[in-house]
Amino acid sequence: MNELFDNYLLQKKIDAIRFREQEPERYAAWEREYAQLHPDSFTAQKKFLLNDTRRKYLVR
Repeated sequence: MNELFDNYLLQKKIDAIRFREQEPERYAAWEREYAQLHPDSFTAQKKFLLNDTRRKYLVR
């Protein structure tokens, strides 16, 4: 678990725990990519995917 990545997801209003539990492969892939990119670059690359993920795992 990467605290920086989880904080990033929280800023994007994505529930990191639910995301990690329900889609562990995609969570792990994104976590690896996030560690290698600047947060702005990661956001630009995943913009539409982040929106879809937010709809599924919106922080309540």
